Amino acid sequence: MAVKTIRRISSWTFLTVVLISVSIFVLFYFGGAGETFISNGNEISNPLYTGEVIIWLYVLFGICTFSMLAFGITQFATKFISKPLSSLVTLGVLGSFGLLLVLTYSFADATPIAAFFNKPELQGYNTDFWLKITDMFIFSIVILLSLAILAIVWGSLLKVFRNR
Repeated sequence: MAVKTIRRISSWTFLTVVLISVSIFVLFYFGGAGETFISNGNEISNPLYTGEVIIWLYVLFGICTFSMLAFGITQFATKFISKPLSSLVTLGVLGSFGLLLVLTYSFADATPIAAFFNKPELQGYNTDFWLKITDMFIFSIVILLSLAILAIVWGSLLKVFRNR
């Protein structure tokens, strides 16, 4: 009963996230060219729904971060009571995630975005802090997605070679 409920919730959550992501993808790519501005002599088009894509990335990253921290702390507390030594692995994962965020923040670029110069309502986000936070999120998403794909490939390869 519990497994069936967990699978149902997991399936509906996955479908909801995919539907919203596809909708935002369609809006972004087919929603119009938006405005065009010139930066360093190059004409750059700014799609209409760029803000929605970035907000959706923030939402997904926030949900993933919250879930990872909540489940990590819960798992650490549970394992600490039964197996104190194996609970250090969970603590290591949480520490690695924190280190990832610190490193990606330090790699981030704080160069002001030229498209924001003619929009006074967006100038508050064209600061070093927000530009570096945005880069940090994008870098972290790419790194975590790459690690997830590598883990899937590695696990599949191990399964294939174990069955031989």
